[in-house]
Amino acid sequence: MFARFSSRALRPVSSSVGTAQVQAKRTISVQSILHGSPDAQQEGDVQVQQHSKLVARGKYVHGFEIHHVKPGAVDAYKKAAEEYYVSIKDDPELHVKLSGSWQTVIGEQDTFFHILEYENYSGYDKTTAKIRNSEYIDTYKKMIPHLQSRSSQLCQEFAFFPTAPPHSEGGIFELRTYQLKPGALLAWEQTWRQGIEARRKFVAPVGAWFSQVGRLHQVHHMWQYPDLQTRKDTRERAWQLDGWAETVSKTAQFSKFMDSFILEPLPYSPLK
Repeated sequence: MFARFSSRALRPVSSSVGTAQVQAKRTISVQSILHGSPDAQQEGDVQVQQHSKLVARGKYVHGFEIHHVKPGAVDAYKKAAEEYYVSIKDDPELHVKLSGSWQTVIGEQDTFFHILEYENYSGYDKTTAKIRNSEYIDTYKKMIPHLQSRSSQLCQEFAFFPTAPPHSEGGIFELRTYQLKPGALLAWEQTWRQGIEARRKFVAPVGAWFSQVGRLHQVHHMWQYPDLQTRKDTRERAWQLDGWAETVSKTAQFSKFMDSFILEPLPYSPLK
């Protein structure tokens, strides 16, 4: 989860020219860490905390809530989760939208994903404060006995890839998660944005997000297919288009590992 950077002690430099060279090398090294690649550096001389200004849509914050459920408690958990997520999404005073709720069918079993949309960080603060001080917190606690573990993450949308509105098309969803090398977000986004139009010709994307709080340096994108065979056929057709193979090759260089989860929407999910 954490990356360590080591440095060697610099030898004393007697001349001003030597000192300038050392400082220049330091600047290049820092830029390399922050931006990930020379191509990404062209986006501007920014700091890590400014990445979101370059790649994010900026209007919303999406909360990823991931629940690992005890195998024998799946049915009880589903009932408790529906009671909680339906109640908060239907309360106009909370100002939160439920993008979707899914159960993993291929990948980590007995795992559930819930994606919530808040009106930026201030909206997240207000919504969660209201939930903690209302009867909804008791509804939430009904899920706890059925869980083995849980995690949360706050993400923002990529500017070129806004989350799809609620719909009911049926089929399956694929959530792809990439753990990027620290500092590679701008380079990943630039490369992926250039090649994503090839995929759009065959399948409409559901959404794409990058993490800002929680597990850092992660990218998620989601797709919807009628079935696994259609997914296979669609991906094979994309490989035949100019640009997609290069996109996959380049983005893989910025990733430490990646996961693909096949998800099934729960009955109350707005995206299904």
